[in-house]
Amino acid sequence: MRILITGGAGFVGSNLALLLKRDAADLQLCAFDNLHRAGSELAVPRLRAAGIEFLHGDVRSPSDLAAAGPFDVLLECSAEPSVHAGYDGSPLYAIDTNLMGTVHCLEAARTHRAAVIFLSTSRVYPIDPLRALPLERADRRFELPEHGSGNGWSFDGIRADFPLSGSRSLYGATKLASELLIEEYRTMYGLRTIVNRCGVIAGPWQMGKVDQGFVVLWAARHLFGQALAYTGFGGTGLQVRDVLHVADLFDLIKIELENLSRLDGNVFNVGGGRRSHVSLAELTDLCRERAGRRIEMRREPDTRPADVPFYISDNTGVEAATGWRPLRTIADVLDDVFGWLVEHRLVLEPLLSGDAAARLSHTH
Repeated sequence: MRILITGGAGFVGSNLALLLKRDAADLQLCAFDNLHRAGSELAVPRLRAAGIEFLHGDVRSPSDLAAAGPFDVLLECSAEPSVHAGYDGSPLYAIDTNLMGTVHCLEAARTHRAAVIFLSTSRVYPIDPLRALPLERADRRFELPEHGSGNGWSFDGIRADFPLSGSRSLYGATKLASELLIEEYRTMYGLRTIVNRCGVIAGPWQMGKVDQGFVVLWAARHLFGQALAYTGFGGTGLQVRDVLHVADLFDLIKIELENLSRLDGNVFNVGGGRRSHVSLAELTDLCRERAGRRIEMRREPDTRPADVPFYISDNTGVEAATGWRPLRTIADVLDDVFGWLVEHRLVLEPLLSGDAAARLSHTH
């Protein structure tokens, strides 16, 4: 089997490639990436050392994808991942990468009759309905009512049947549009496809920055002694997101690769769920414990257009279909991230340091 991993030098793509090669040395893997994101170049020698082919290319270019040659499975991890993309400038890079890139990937898959596993996002769910959830304010977090439920949600979190009507950001819109195209290619051309709507993913080798990768950014700022801010929703840090360790995502991808025909056509919500979730205020406490220091935490009460106060993935559907469930907690994620930051501090501190007044709310 030959697997083409687009976004293959990114955090998720490179981790999945290395874990796949670890568990199945005979797999032919090609990591395909344009190295647009700062830090992604660090993955290239790690990939090559593991015996994984690296191809410098861009999903916006059909000829680049053609140069990858034939493949049996496309693992589509490429994306402009910032939910704030386009709000302060041109949206074209996000649209070209996330939407037209999907078109080019699907055309390559159609040409080679390849199966497609597509990493989508929880951001396909619209902002206003998520803000309208009946959240209760606890001491250090927002929370859903324990016995509450509604259209597409319960205390367990957001299900894949949550209503899709409304605005969701250009990032979310391009990913949802990609999902619709995937279903059309599946129906028209007989491609086997699986869509995973992932919540926040975190772990070592994620180059966290202000607009994406908040867990790593939070850990790095605490370890390196730089300020952060609670942004939006009153500047209280009560926003909640679930966090999926990239190794747990790999466990699911492995099951999906082994069951492509049986799982064909499924759209799954995939996240840390109730096992691994955290508010920013709680994350601050956990990072203080591990870093052994307190940093300046500013408050910026104004809420940005794409921010949501609460999201936890309800994994019921994917668990029922595959038997998979996340095993690692937020504590496990942070232990791995801090261990990585300490081990590679000389390389990572210049990349992950930034303006001490940098802002962050839950994005992705």
